[in-house]
Amino acid sequence: MNKHFYLIVDTETTQKNTVADFGAVIVDRQGEIHEQFGVLLHGHFGTLPLFSDRKAPTDAFFSIASRERRRKNYDAMLANGQRSICAPALVNLWLARVLGQYNPTLTAYNLSFDFGKCRNTGIDLGIFSTRFCLMRAAHNTICRSSDYEYFCGQNGLITPTGRIRRTADAVAKFLARDANGNTSLQDEPHTALEDARDYEAAILAEILRTHSRNSLLQVAE
Repeated sequence: MNKHFYLIVDTETTQKNTVADFGAVIVDRQGEIHEQFGVLLHGHFGTLPLFSDRKAPTDAFFSIASRERRRKNYDAMLANGQRSICAPALVNLWLARVLGQYNPTLTAYNLSFDFGKCRNTGIDLGIFSTRFCLMRAAHNTICRSSDYEYFCGQNGLITPTGRIRRTADAVAKFLARDANGNTSLQDEPHTALEDARDYEAAILAEILRTHSRNSLLQVAE
């Protein structure tokens, strides 16, 4: 039987709805990572301001006040070799290569968001004919369990309006819980490669424990 691979994509964006930080991993259904790729986009990172929510409180991650801190974090990643600056055309070359080598199913936690921001940046995710939204799949599987709701309640993963959080951060923390319901997983860093590799890949692997690729595509509808 042919081995199935999955391409998990994540982006961090600019205030102009383009991609500043692109990250991706190739995984199999057991969760083994075969490749990882993380770059900052030439003409977007450093040229356009990073996304911030003007209505967010000062201490919120995506507040205007945090923008300089996030920029300095990326500068440090460039300095220590964790990131490089890359043209969108080179991202497309990498995507074309992994399409030919792995023929992966594309996914992202909120696929329509990442797909649109990549399109705005000249990154072509449309070359992948099979794709699904990992967020929707998680909402329709993991997040429907009473254990998940209880975990969120016990760990403060509740929105200001009292709703259970169903973010990749919350779901990954639930999957990393111990026998006492505690989790050692730190807050999602909101850097594209690390989010895809360390949070979203775990969510995909969990869903694939009980779903074939075909049934996964169905639960993500």
